[in-house]
Amino acid sequence: MSLISTSNLAKSFGSEDIFSDISFAVPQKARIGLVGSNGVGKTTLLRILIGEETASDGSVQRSKNLHIGYLPQEAVLESGKTLWDECMSVFTELLDWQAQLRAMDSRMGAEHDDPEFLEKYGRLQERFELAGGYTFENDIERTLTGLGFGRNEFHKPLNILSGGQRTRAFLARLLLSNPDLLLLDEPTNHLDIQAMEWLEGYLKNWDGAVMLVSHDRYFLDRTVSVIWEMTPALETYHGNYSAYLRQREARYERQLKEYEAQQEFIAKEEDYIRRNIAGQNTKQAQGRRRRLERLLADARLAPPQKSKRIHIRLKADNRSGDLVLRTYDLQIGYHDNKKVLIHVPDLVLTRGECVAIMGPNGAGKTTFLKTLLDNIPPLGGRVSLGSAVHVGYFAQAHEGLHDNWTLIREIQNAAPQMMEEEARAYLATFLFSGDDAFKEVGVLSGGERGRLAIACLGLQGANLLLLDEPTNHLDLPSQEILQRVLAEFNGTVLLVSHDRYLVDAVATQIWELEPDKTELKVFKGSYSDLRAEEEQNQAETETEKKSNKSSARNNKADNSKKKSISPKVLREMEEQISTLEDQLEEVTRKLEHPLEINESVADLGQKYNEIQKSLDEKWQGWNDLFLD
Repeated sequence: MSLISTSNLAKSFGSEDIFSDISFAVPQKARIGLVGSNGVGKTTLLRILIGEETASDGSVQRSKNLHIGYLPQEAVLESGKTLWDECMSVFTELLDWQAQLRAMDSRMGAEHDDPEFLEKYGRLQERFELAGGYTFENDIERTLTGLGFGRNEFHKPLNILSGGQRTRAFLARLLLSNPDLLLLDEPTNHLDIQAMEWLEGYLKNWDGAVMLVSHDRYFLDRTVSVIWEMTPALETYHGNYSAYLRQREARYERQLKEYEAQQEFIAKEEDYIRRNIAGQNTKQAQGRRRRLERLLADARLAPPQKSKRIHIRLKADNRSGDLVLRTYDLQIGYHDNKKVLIHVPDLVLTRGECVAIMGPNGAGKTTFLKTLLDNIPPLGGRVSLGSAVHVGYFAQAHEGLHDNWTLIREIQNAAPQMMEEEARAYLATFLFSGDDAFKEVGVLSGGERGRLAIACLGLQGANLLLLDEPTNHLDLPSQEILQRVLAEFNGTVLLVSHDRYLVDAVATQIWELEPDKTELKVFKGSYSDLRAEEEQNQAETETEKKSNKSSARNNKADNSKKKSISPKVLREMEEQISTLEDQLEEVTRKLEHPLEINESVADLGQKYNEIQKSLDEKWQGWNDLFLD
């Protein structure tokens, strides 16, 4: 059964049609990624589904009692409560049941013989447990921690938190509300990589349905199983984002071949009709003309269209030396507080490499780039650029642009030799057409500013590019093109980015900052290689823990005075201890992840205590065997 469906949905603003004739159904447990160029109507569609906007035509059907959770693109939680209390407000019914149970607990001694009272208590306790009454506070803590909040922030008032923190608080409360259908508009905004990875795992294990709009291709790869592309019609592709790219290209090639084959057939038929309509084969020609007219009226194929794409040109005018950049005892930070943000190991960057600088928000990545640019003096050490190095810089906030300048003036500032018509033609390759060239920069959207900044960068001819979050605000087609251009760039690239898809595609090494650490870690290889190594290290750590546990058990025997003991008794006791330790570890795992099990937390807690008691008794028995 579908949770929500649409029939012939359309939306217009005045005379402008945004989309039309959109029909679909969202089944239970769906994982749908909604993609398309900026302005195609993705956010508008989500708002129509939740009833915040009205469709111009068509209908929306929702299943009975459907609970939809909606995350707007720039959601900010406004509240006078603390972060914790706001999340607790999701569980008002559970809190009410909890209060009732506590009140009944206080009466239990007086009414323990009352069958009606005991039955009522049992029903309420079962309902409370099934609804997560014994785990909801753990759920809150796990969700807040997963989304990047420190425990010292749990009880801070929301109104003193930053805008990005309040967006994450909005998402936390939304996830805790456990809706049937999640509609998420750019959910990775304001999340660092650790929080993104947590959210990916959360959605993977979540039982509800998800429809999400995202420009994060790696996130789409990890969370969805169907892609709906708005063109503005709705095209369906099965699989994740990478599968969608392959299918989209194959679908375009197939449609192009079908169109070309039909065009060839039409041309041949028209040629035959033209040559024979007045000759001895008139009847055959007339018959072919009637069939061709029916084909043209009923089954003529339109040429397949690709959406307009930007045309990025990044090319180094001159070759740099083989040594591009070197650092010596470099320390990154600000002189006003003398706090070191990053301790940089001595680095050597050679021509042709692409380095991705990754790490949490606020770790100092942008400051690092500005130090390399000599815009901020280092706290210690120095940076040396190689010979013939020409640096081009893309700023995350596009601060190199001038709000009161026109687009043409920005382009001519980057390339003074360009005439106005050349500048307009160049701007058109970045989708600024017609009178767009005379707009002031200050009125542009974030995506438009990003395209303009890349356009200016492409005119510099730099052979060392320092790029700070270049895919921010770019739509997916533009990200794909930028990725291809960077992969083909004939110079050297230093890239600060949360875009794991881009990093994995172009980076030859990773310079990573880990949370709450200042040491820059250098890894030679791709992002996938880095994550694979980290997973292997984690697995080895778990193996080492088990080995240490076994060694500790053996040491207890070695360090005790031995007396004559039956090998059979010793072996049986060791096996019993090992079994109990494994059981205790399994119960502990279940208690840490209560949402993944179907057992009572109260029962698990009792089982934990029983196993621990048995284990203590076995260890005492073990020790007794070796005591004089």
